[in-house]
Amino acid sequence: MEQVRIVAPDGTPVGSASRARMRAEGLWHACAVIVVRSVDGERVYVHRRTDTKDVYPGLYDPTCGGVVAADETPDECAARELAEELGVRAVPEFRFRTTFTDGTIRYVAHVYDVRSDGPFSHQPEEVAWGGWMALEEVRAKADDPDWPVVPDGRVLVKGWFTWVSG
Repeated sequence: MEQVRIVAPDGTPVGSASRARMRAEGLWHACAVIVVRSVDGERVYVHRRTDTKDVYPGLYDPTCGGVVAADETPDECAARELAEELGVRAVPEFRFRTTFTDGTIRYVAHVYDVRSDGPFSHQPEEVAWGGWMALEEVRAKADDPDWPVVPDGRVLVKGWFTWVSG
């Protein structure tokens, strides 16, 4: 059974739990989130989650990433998730840390970015579709309440845009 890193709301590791227990009890956990930007910096890689995902199925996501395992660091998780979900083997750069809450989904996000033009190889259990969107289109869509995007992706990419602009 997969064990994930459980943290305090400030990000301090406090133990581990199964993914099922973390979801069922709404435990604070750590995640790594990566914005994939084209080498020229003009586009963001966006994907649509599969309809079988346990959280936010079928929605678009301007980030990739996932839950930090009990035995890994956020940096290791970022590289692993980028390779698993999109087939990109690169070292994402850490940008900032923040929290995200949506009902019982509560986590400390370690936000990264990476520049890559692919090639991309989607993990079929996770990614139903993926493609490029212009940087300014993603910025506009993140502000559009009608865009069917994962809530955390919306919040975190907006934070990333603030970081990039800052």
